[in-house]
Amino acid sequence: MTPQEMEARIVRYGDLVPCKTAFIDAHTPGSDQKENFTIIGGGVSESPDQHVHIAETPGFNIGAAGQPPKCRNSLHSHRTAEVFYVHKGRWRFFWGRYGTAGEVVLEEGDIFNIPTGIFRGFENIGTDYGMIMAVLGGDDAGGGVIWAPQVIQDATDHGLVLAETGQLFDTQKGQSLPEGVAPMALLTDQQLKNYPEVPVEQVVPEYVGRYQDMMALAASGPAQIIGESALICDKPGFEVEFIARNSLSGPQGGDGRHHILLIHEGYWRLECDGSSSTLAPGDTCAIPQGSSYQLVPTMTGTCSMFRVINTDDPAGPTATDLH
Repeated sequence: MTPQEMEARIVRYGDLVPCKTAFIDAHTPGSDQKENFTIIGGGVSESPDQHVHIAETPGFNIGAAGQPPKCRNSLHSHRTAEVFYVHKGRWRFFWGRYGTAGEVVLEEGDIFNIPTGIFRGFENIGTDYGMIMAVLGGDDAGGGVIWAPQVIQDATDHGLVLAETGQLFDTQKGQSLPEGVAPMALLTDQQLKNYPEVPVEQVVPEYVGRYQDMMALAASGPAQIIGESALICDKPGFEVEFIARNSLSGPQGGDGRHHILLIHEGYWRLECDGSSSTLAPGDTCAIPQGSSYQLVPTMTGTCSMFRVINTDDPAGPTATDLH
C-alpha cells in the first residue's frame, strides 16, 4: 500500500466537512446550528448537500455530530444500532415520546449504545463546541430516521418538508415536493404505542460505558465494550473495543474483518502493508480488510481509541427487548 493509498483510508479530524442542512430540524430554533458529518458510508442524512468522506461501508456507518452549547438534536428513532461516544464536550442524552422518560449525561470518552425502538435526542450542555462520534448499524444505516411527530410538525412551521421518500425540501429556498410525492406521514397513535417509555434504571446500567472504567479494563489488553459477551451486551452487526496505551502487543488484524480505528486521545503510529502514518485525536482510519497492522503510541501521556470490527450478526434491533 502506497502512502497515498493509506492516506485515502484516513479521515482527518481537521478535514471533516460539515453539513448544516442534514435533517428536518435544520431550521428549528434550538437545533439550527448543528453540523452533521458522514465519515464512512452514506449515514442517515436527508440532504443532498451531505459530504461523504469514504463511501464504502464495512457493514456499518461512521458519522459525527458537532454542536455549539445549548444546541440539541431532535427526538428520533432508528431501526438499527446508534452508538455514540463523546469526543469533545459534555452531552445530555434523553429519550421517550417527549424526551422525558429518562436522561443521562456523558463526559469525554464515555460511550452510549442507545437501544433501538425508543425516541432519543441529545444536546451539548458544555461551554464549548462539542463533538460526538457515531456508529450506525448496517450498510444502509437502518433505512433512515424515524422522527417524533412534533419534530416534523415544527419543521414544517419553519419551512422544511420531509417527503415520503426520505428527501428534504426547503420551502424557504422555493423548493416543493415533486408531483406525485406526498409528505412523510406522521406516526399514528397506534404506531406510537410501539415506542416504549423506558426508565433510566433499564438503560444506564446496561447501555452506558464510562471512560475511566474502560481505561481500567484496557490496562493489559483491548477491552470488549460492545459485543455478545462484552461490557455492553449486544449483537448490532459490529463489535466495539477500547484500546489504551498498554493494550496492544504485536500485530493486529489479519482476521479477514474490517477494522475501523477512532482515535480519542494521544498520537498513534500506524504501520500497515509497508506504509506508515500518524493518527491524531479525532481521526478515523479504515484498515484494509484482512490486513495486518501495528499501532504504537508516539508520545507520553494518555492514549486511547475505539476499534469497531464487523461481525456476521445482522444489523437489527437491540438484542435485549425493552418493550
